[in-house]
Amino acid sequence: MEPQKIREGFLVKKRAVLSSWKVVWVVLSDDGVEFYNKKSDSSPKGMIPLKGAKLTSPCQDFAKRTFVFKITTFKNQDHFFQASHLEEREFWNKDIKRAIVCLDSGMKFSRKSTRKSIQLPSNINMSELYNLMRDPQVGVKELKLERDNRTFNQCFTGSAVVDWLVSHERVRNRQDGVIVATGLLNEGLLQPAGDMSKRAAEVHAESVLLDQLDAFYYFADSGFFCEGYSSDEDTITKEEFRGAVVKQGCLVKQGHRRKNWKVRKFILRDDPAYMHYYDPTKDGDGPLGAIHLRGSVVTAVDHVPDAKKTDTEGFLFEIITSDEIHYLLEATTASERKEWIQAIHTVSKTGK
Repeated sequence: MEPQKIREGFLVKKRAVLSSWKVVWVVLSDDGVEFYNKKSDSSPKGMIPLKGAKLTSPCQDFAKRTFVFKITTFKNQDHFFQASHLEEREFWNKDIKRAIVCLDSGMKFSRKSTRKSIQLPSNINMSELYNLMRDPQVGVKELKLERDNRTFNQCFTGSAVVDWLVSHERVRNRQDGVIVATGLLNEGLLQPAGDMSKRAAEVHAESVLLDQLDAFYYFADSGFFCEGYSSDEDTITKEEFRGAVVKQGCLVKQGHRRKNWKVRKFILRDDPAYMHYYDPTKDGDGPLGAIHLRGSVVTAVDHVPDAKKTDTEGFLFEIITSDEIHYLLEATTASERKEWIQAIHTVSKTGK
């Protein structure tokens, strides 16, 4: 019987030999995980059997990388993957966990029972709590803070996190607030910004969130921007990160100069309407570039004009900015392309 395909998409995988990270195309079946160098490859680079395997998520083996999970095979071989954002990691985790449970118990995989297989270690739903904290209306306020001649944009203090948890009755006292906030930090949902919070994370075997006014932190998928750490080639302005995150994920982007195609992580924001793209293998680095979407036009296209790309499956779309700069992108499915086009069209008409 042919293996049942459950999920597929781009993830970043740690190489076994070079200890570097690379974007791969991953296919999860009911008996294993296959990964390919390119989506168009006919044969996989490797296969990870799930029978007797163990999933570790979040994985804290890499302090500077967020949304990492680990699959350990029955032969104790570790495979590390990184998702582009929290929701994507959870989708993969739920299906991988369910596949492992089904294999070990002799059941047939059924997505309907996926939710029931997730058992959180406590009564606190970290993902739900994180999304509430990120809410621009009732969540933790992202501020512009200054310290040591550097400006930290869209961040907050450790005290502000604990204040929020106490005032919203998520914890009984400040001591419990530090414990919960540390859990968010250990899961990679909060990140240290500035020397004090970073030193605290490096000194302790398990990171501890500091309940202090001069310890800075930021949301993992926010537009955190430190002017003191910006690259000399970075022309991104901090104003571009004010908008709320509307959509995020990996797309394949055509380069402007060499016309080559590379997988990039995209974060779409509104008000102001911008789309920033990143190298998904370099977690924590700033964006490679930004697309100003106000007044732009986005359309689906059937082919690549004046290019050598031959492995496209037709899920292409183009963004033409108000300055007439063309960006050609490729989604992995027709439905994904439709979702991106609708989201970009919406923010381009309403965002500044």
